[in-house]
Amino acid sequence: MSTIELEERRKLELIEKIRGYLSKEFELEIGSFEAEFFIDFLAKEMGAGFYNQGLHDAQVIVSSKLEDISDAIYEIEKTVD
Repeated sequence: MSTIELEERRKLELIEKIRGYLSKEFELEIGSFEAEFFIDFLAKEMGAGFYNQGLHDAQVIVSSKLEDISDAIYEIEKTVD
């Protein structure tokens, strides 16, 4: 599996969220550099689990929709004499 890469804009948003969270909850001030390394660590160590869960959730939705389509096709099927 390839490495999880975040768009630069999204990564900058996350850096500010992490810095804000740590400051508010723990009165801990960290720089953007440290926050970025933390994001990279989370992506490397936990990203695959979140990614796989997202794939699973999407698969459940797609399967449900395919079943609905299959039922709709069955309903419009014509009888053959």
